[in-house]
Amino acid sequence: MSVYRVTEIIGTSPTGWEDAAKTALASVAGKLHALRVAEVVEQDLTLDEKGAVALFRIKLQVSFKYEKD
Repeated sequence: MSVYRVTEIIGTSPTGWEDAAKTALASVAGKLHALRVAEVVEQDLTLDEKGAVALFRIKLQVSFKYEKD
């Protein structure tokens, strides 16, 4: 039997939500063992002073294998 833990991470990108997700996952991939699933929880945008999109932000729930010490 396996046990998995779920945690939320947030990634950002100036080019799109897909890149924001890839950035977030690349950042935690070396720290969290046996990543299994990433689920999009929320997407939003940061706007500049003219109302144009400045930054894409995505919140993910990721699950990874829990191992005892």
